[in-house]
Amino acid sequence: MTEKQQNRGLMISALIRLIIGFVIIGAFLFLCSGDIRYWNAWLFIAAFSISIFLFGVYLYTSDKELLQKRLNSKEKEEAQKAYNVAASISLVTAFGVSGLDYRFGWSHIPLAGVITALIIMLAGYGLFVLTMMQNRFASRTIEIQSGQKVIDTGVYAVIRHPLYTAAVIMFFSSPVILGSYYAIMPVFIFLIGIILRIKNEEEFLCNGLDGYADYTKKVKYRLIPFIW
Repeated sequence: MTEKQQNRGLMISALIRLIIGFVIIGAFLFLCSGDIRYWNAWLFIAAFSISIFLFGVYLYTSDKELLQKRLNSKEKEEAQKAYNVAASISLVTAFGVSGLDYRFGWSHIPLAGVITALIIMLAGYGLFVLTMMQNRFASRTIEIQSGQKVIDTGVYAVIRHPLYTAAVIMFFSSPVILGSYYAIMPVFIFLIGIILRIKNEEEFLCNGLDGYADYTKKVKYRLIPFIW
């Protein structure tokens, strides 16, 4: 297979995953809400999909290797697989509750609150992009890559797991964008899963990555500055 064919396959794979992911999310949200006019869902899908698409275009033109790594979602560690399942269930539940909330009118979030949450979500995604730019070893799976070294500058000088911080910001703001206070509750399960995942990941890295144990002593906070 030529390099051109490989690049085309990478582009097609990334686009298919993006489209399928948001088609599924959209279908679920509209099914639960019972109304295609669920504007909060349209806003959420548009903002998130456009952000991911633009970052994907940047990676495709500037760093195809990193894009390929982001598409690799096959987890090897059994404990991590369990955390991922729990996180997925909590997020699906949050989306379902958001749709039902719209259908039955449980929450009444003002437009200013929705827009504020949207800005917060985009800021969280900005942190995600910044982290990826500062650490090319960042991966969706728990692994130690060839040539990997500890990154202790930039956002990593403040917190040890900025990717997870970004995820927490994005997923806690998402229910508000979708117009539901009640949907925030299932996201706490996601937070618990993140905390357990971090503990498991740090044990793995301390045992397998040179200098990581010393890094944990240098940078005190794992997820939220001054808290944990």
